[in-house]
Amino acid sequence: MSEKTLSIRHLNEKMLSFESLRQVPVPSTGWIKAIRLALGMSMKQLGDRLSITKQSIQSIEKREKEGSITIKALRELGEALDMQLVYGFVPVDGSLNALIDRKAVELATEIVMRTSNTMKLENQENSKERIAEAVRERAYDIRKEMPKMLWD
Repeated sequence: MSEKTLSIRHLNEKMLSFESLRQVPVPSTGWIKAIRLALGMSMKQLGDRLSITKQSIQSIEKREKEGSITIKALRELGEALDMQLVYGFVPVDGSLNALIDRKAVELATEIVMRTSNTMKLENQENSKERIAEAVRERAYDIRKEMPKMLWD
């Protein structure tokens, strides 16, 4: 098994643990404010734990809600709330392999159709079945090689 294949497998396993979290909606107030309020903690109390002002907490909660907060700030806030920040990515396609498969098929289709159009102009058009087979074969090769142009 290649190093790249092994790396993909390990990342896939880690990402799968986040899959169920995809369905968890972010509270409308943002996590920080929602947790702070649920704990009955004031902005001043949270600010005191971080050695910052109530206004700074208000600004942080606003930045989180807007999506402009840093991971470092979230980690520090988590610690102040006696919590741990956990973050990760979940592939839209369900797995890294599915993502790679989709991109390989897209690239293979582009390559095969470019050739097919040239042949069509020369009155040597292939059947739909032959084109589909060519896409499958090319996608297989692309998945094996994983060329950098897969991500262009």
